[in-house]
Amino acid sequence: MRIVVIAVGRLKQGPERELAEMYRKRAAGVGRRLGLRDIEIVEIRESRAQDAERRRTEESIAIANVIPQRAKLVVLDGGGDNLDSAAFAALLREWRAEDRPAVCFVIGAADGLADSLRRRASLKLAFGAATWPHQLARVMLLEQLYRAGTILAGHPYHRG
Repeated sequence: MRIVVIAVGRLKQGPERELAEMYRKRAAGVGRRLGLRDIEIVEIRESRAQDAERRRTEESIAIANVIPQRAKLVVLDGGGDNLDSAAFAALLREWRAEDRPAVCFVIGAADGLADSLRRRASLKLAFGAATWPHQLARVMLLEQLYRAGTILAGHPYHRG
């Protein structure tokens, strides 16, 4: 099963990009032993439309165009479910057992995602009630993917 992180906007050079890449590599390494293929990052260009609704629509169309058929879709959403790491790992195990070709995690831009895309999601995932910059949301997602892999592999990284 592939893991695809689809994010609106690019991470510029700097500490956030380095940290994201470190966790992506770690997650990919532990994931291979679990039947998870490399973690792919797809960056979607931010819309330049003047209207927020138009920006959400254009970005969501671009996102929808890169989601593989039969993929599980997870959108990061401040109003979504707060899962602990063990529950998150259990979901990955369940989706892998369903023989899905991919799980796609979507991080929208500041205006969010179109409702049509949000409705398609199997899970709306939150990292608490706080609002997080998109760069940090990506880092936190990649760390949680790494942590989930270590939980599934029985590695001591997660001591919860």
